[in-house]
Amino acid sequence: MATYGLLGKNISYSFSKGYFTRKFEVEKSNDTYENFDIDSIEELPKILNATEKLKGFNVTIPYKESIIPFLDKLDSEAQKIGAVNTVKVTKSGELVGYNTDHFGFAKSLEPYIPFEQKTALILGTGGASKAIKYVLDAFQFEYCIVSRDKSSETITYQEINQDIIENHCVIINCTPLGTFPKVEAFPQIPYHLLTKQHLLYDLIYNPPQTEFLKRGFAAGAKVCNGLAMLEHQASKSWAIWKS
Repeated sequence: MATYGLLGKNISYSFSKGYFTRKFEVEKSNDTYENFDIDSIEELPKILNATEKLKGFNVTIPYKESIIPFLDKLDSEAQKIGAVNTVKVTKSGELVGYNTDHFGFAKSLEPYIPFEQKTALILGTGGASKAIKYVLDAFQFEYCIVSRDKSSETITYQEINQDIIENHCVIINCTPLGTFPKVEAFPQIPYHLLTKQHLLYDLIYNPPQTEFLKRGFAAGAKVCNGLAMLEHQASKSWAIWKS
């Protein structure tokens, strides 16, 4: 019997616990999957000490970057991305960080290939967006990053105009805006400028149809939530834990 889990903050809504619990039931396994809901990453050592037979865990918002100093090693791809969403606990007790978000995102994009243009807007600059950038670089996309705060690498939401919308086919929400229970929230972009040439991709999966996706669909755009990405990354996480 082994223990696995999800590390995050306010994660009662999470898909992962249900996904792995069902998986263990189907496989008639005694393994368990727990939610480690903490207010600060500083609480991680306490979780590690209190959890028997911990073999690995996933990491979600807001700890994908702040967990890195607590790890003993980083997989090469996680190091390049600069964010971790999967941790394996080795037999010797070392914590090794991986990123399976990029794998999940790449697999979930496959049904939409080829794209009219390889251009994208990335909404948000957190740990999740780093895996998205990694995939878009690999797919040779040109992309623009949108943030609330202006920087040399980003534009603000107020700067998104018709020209920017017309020249960016894929728009990816990497922010938590619209996540249950605050389902009324959404990124402030000019939805009325969207067309059937656009794909709106939301990393959020709860609710299945966020306000971001509803507004995109109403404008004629193709829409996709983050469930397929999550399923693919969870499967990859499991392969890492069992390797």
